[in-house]
Amino acid sequence: MSVTTSGRTPTRRDRAGAPPGAGLRVADRVRDLIAAMARDPSGRTSPSVYETGRLLSLAPWLAGHDVRIGWLLAQQRADGGWGGPEGYAVVPSLSAVEALLTLLGRGDHGPATAADLAGAAERGLRFVAAWLGDPAAPALPDLPATDLIVPSLVESIDGRLTEPKSPSADLAAWRGRPRLPLPSGLDAGRLDRVRGLLADGGPVPEKLTHALEVVGGQARRAVGVSPVGPGAVGASPAATAAWLGGPDEPGGRAAAYLRAVGRGGAVPCASPIAVFERAWVLSILARVGMPMAVPAELVAELRAAVGPAGAATGPGLPADADTTSVTLYALARLGRPVDPSSLWTYDTGAHFCTWPGEDGTSITTNAHVLDALGHHLARGGPAADARLAATVDRVAAWLIARQEADGRWCDRWHASPYYATYCAALALGDHARDAAGRAAVGRAVDWLLTAQRSDGSWGRWAGTAEETAYSVLTLVGAGMSADAEVAAAIARGRRRLSELDGTDDDGPLLWHDKDLYRPELIVRSAVCAALWGGEGATGV
Repeated sequence: MSVTTSGRTPTRRDRAGAPPGAGLRVADRVRDLIAAMARDPSGRTSPSVYETGRLLSLAPWLAGHDVRIGWLLAQQRADGGWGGPEGYAVVPSLSAVEALLTLLGRGDHGPATAADLAGAAERGLRFVAAWLGDPAAPALPDLPATDLIVPSLVESIDGRLTEPKSPSADLAAWRGRPRLPLPSGLDAGRLDRVRGLLADGGPVPEKLTHALEVVGGQARRAVGVSPVGPGAVGASPAATAAWLGGPDEPGGRAAAYLRAVGRGGAVPCASPIAVFERAWVLSILARVGMPMAVPAELVAELRAAVGPAGAATGPGLPADADTTSVTLYALARLGRPVDPSSLWTYDTGAHFCTWPGEDGTSITTNAHVLDALGHHLARGGPAADARLAATVDRVAAWLIARQEADGRWCDRWHASPYYATYCAALALGDHARDAAGRAAVGRAVDWLLTAQRSDGSWGRWAGTAEETAYSVLTLVGAGMSADAEVAAAIARGRRRLSELDGTDDDGPLLWHDKDLYRPELIVRSAVCAALWGGEGATGV
């Protein structure tokens, strides 16, 4: 049994820019994509330098250790850093350096030589010292737990460099250096408070378990923390390894989880992520009217993920408004609507928080809330009352007020403004009920037309398939394809997307977690939806 959706008959104009036969190829790929989701309960995401570095330090006993050492060395850039551009390199580079110093201190260099590790560590130290010591360096990106991770790693690195016996003669010059500075505006205050909480035996807040490794030895069997789902703590390999402590302690499911997630060597920032992956993939595809057969079991599992507090990305993570709203929207699009009352937990009165107590605000979370509530309101669900209508208008106004002057939106969960703009513009286009919403979508379209690269692509640092897909979907969804300039931009974008498709499957990494990552099937679904183009339609 499966749930089937289908879109409108495409017009010739809507298919502009799609390569011959693209529809058939995309439909085949979507079928394979859905089958892959159904087969894999963990989800697919890219390996993380940060998380892999933590596993090298915390779990040298875990199978695949030597593979992880080789992988980490291979990821180092020519400038000595690891990870993404700009400030995105700080957290993974600190993790890699700390891991290398720990390996050297243990006399553990795996398939490499001690000189290989020491050389990589020294180049990494020069990179992070220059970045952290630069008063003109921009603020660190808004990644989860950065204010805990950076002080913890800097402290550990300094400790390694000041041990009585230097881990390597090649690093001896670093022993007399001043302590690595923390970036401007960052201190160890919150980390100290978390350590104090654990020292007093206090319960660990659920959202903190995802970064439990920051407290070092205090993480071991922390009060109130236990493995869930497949055995993960906080859906994180690093947090699970920190909680477990070592191979000789009774670990049960936690050790089994680490063996499973680490069997290929490098590990992701978060696993499992099945709810997140399935909700995003199905909502992206359903929004454009993609014909697809979704196994009933998969839909049932997605429905079961929605509890009184909403849905969580995966076991061990707290429910949040972002995952909840996308799950609700996907289920509604698949003909299995669920009352959206679980979202009221996250309503601050002005906007929706991703979770209670969130530091900061999220554009994409509120765009997804607008999708879920707006779709429910338009369909006249049982909770489609005055409160719902007023909330839709309020969230739409909140999003409009936060549009950048040039027409884009930016967000804390993704490095690219093309993703945030896609989320906000389509939500407003579908659910904003006044002229202000239409004007905001028009400004977003103007920005995209200006930002398109000469080769037809879009991208923050370079033209990418992922960002080009979001941009094409935004232009198509804006409902302005009768405009010659918009139609031409869509055609150029689709042509370039067909060229880029499959050429950057290993990157770039643009999604925010403790490190940048790439949810493989979600990115694939966006590319498929954009190539499918006008064969479906946005809107309620």
